Amino acid sequence: MSSCISSAAVSGSAVYSGKQQRRAPSVALAGQMPHHARAVLLSTRPKGSQVSLSSNFVAGRPHARRTACKAKVSMAGDGLKRIIISGAPASGKGTQCEKIKEKFGLAHISAGDLLRAEVAAGTEAGKRAEGFMKAGELVPDEVVITMVKNRLAEDDAQTKGWLLDGYPRSASQAAALKEAGIEPDIFLLLEVPDDILIERVVGRRMDPETGKIYHVKYFPPPPEIEDRLTQRSDDNEEAAKNRLATHARNVNAVVDNYKHIMVTVDGNRDKEAVFSDIIEAL
Repeated sequence: MSSCISSAAVSGSAVYSGKQQRRAPSVALAGQMPHHARAVLLSTRPKGSQVSLSSNFVAGRPHARRTACKAKVSMAGDGLKRIIISGAPASGKGTQCEKIKEKFGLAHISAGDLLRAEVAAGTEAGKRAEGFMKAGELVPDEVVITMVKNRLAEDDAQTKGWLLDGYPRSASQAAALKEAGIEPDIFLLLEVPDDILIERVVGRRMDPETGKIYHVKYFPPPPEIEDRLTQRSDDNEEAAKNRLATHARNVNAVVDNYKHIMVTVDGNRDKEAVFSDIIEAL
């Protein structure tokens, strides 16, 4: 069972799922809501059901909301966690994925990493994907879907559980996962204002020897390795704005597939504060 209350003033509705389903009246969720009022709201859910108090999400919203999750999401009967984490480019997915992977031992599957590996290897799929990636556009579904499904079928994902990072990114990709019987237990959505996202993208640098990501402002590298750092070809302002626009066009359609298990987290905070909210949800 997951119960999540937004601390910013937003309009939302409680959606209950289980053997019986019903929609609660729309409510105003705010940080000033008295504790007893929240308790009354949550106490109205049917016994044994799951509850998600979700706002009407709008891509590109200038101020991200903080969502405090007070209960854990019920996982599959085999006890394995199956998680999708989503958010705009530079919303902090990579950082949070590393922390989730370390804590729970899940197979971390990043569609972006899979694609970049194909590009680096010079495969046919990589060659097809490279132009789209440099322009900040979505890579065609037929290139990505098979790659992701094959990775999810590997032994570590099947025996340890999985964390799917930044995928699906469109309604058609979400439909392809569902058709393949791939269903997450929880859908985490990180929200960060667009201007912060662009600043994060443009300042990112990678150490090619370790793969570690730094930022010239928020996470500066040690002076002795500065000269060897590289910048991804698509980490520029023009491509970043294009990627954000692409994300905004597609994210609401993806969210519609997972509203019943979605937890929204304010990603415009210290990474430990973000991770704390995620752990509460899991």
